[in-house]
Amino acid sequence: MKYLIKLSVLAMLFLSFTTTTFAQETTKKVKTLSAEKILPFSAEKVWAIVGEDYGAIARSHPRIIESNYINGSLKAGEGAERVCYFNEKHTQYLKEKMIDYDPENFAFTNTIYQVGKFPLDYDHTRGYWKISPRTDNSSKIVLEGTLRTKPACMGGMMKRQFTKLIEDYFIAIEHHLSTGEDVTKENFKSVKRQYATR
Repeated sequence: MKYLIKLSVLAMLFLSFTTTTFAQETTKKVKTLSAEKILPFSAEKVWAIVGEDYGAIARSHPRIIESNYINGSLKAGEGAERVCYFNEKHTQYLKEKMIDYDPENFAFTNTIYQVGKFPLDYDHTRGYWKISPRTDNSSKIVLEGTLRTKPACMGGMMKRQFTKLIEDYFIAIEHHLSTGEDVTKENFKSVKRQYATR
């Protein structure tokens, strides 16, 4: 059971990572995945949550219980760093850095440089976030990711879990934007019932 929980958290970490060029430039076994969702909000509003409120991801993420800027970072931007905690003891966590920050195009790449107790290959695990305007009140959020674990065989076991977790995160973003309410482990089941069929 503890192993499955760790796999679930590891899969959730993948919410932040990617670029397909990494898979093309290496012979290592890298998993590439992507997810997208149309949200009934402008690109500016979605970007405010995903791109500008980088250090406060815990407010709109159903699995992260606490998040903060670290290493002198005070706001989102090139080189900004954050830590995300998945349990009260802070033993399950990841530290990330924002690079290729492009607010004009609502995009950035998220890299991981430290994970507590999870066997990630940091050089091949990253994510590319992009929010594209559709109308004044509609946008598409896209996350493309590359992932490599040590051992590599663990990456395949995470694919189904990743799909579910990224869908959950997109639902949580929509709820947070719709209501201003923080999304937590405790309220997400109720939140998901409201949005999953939309």
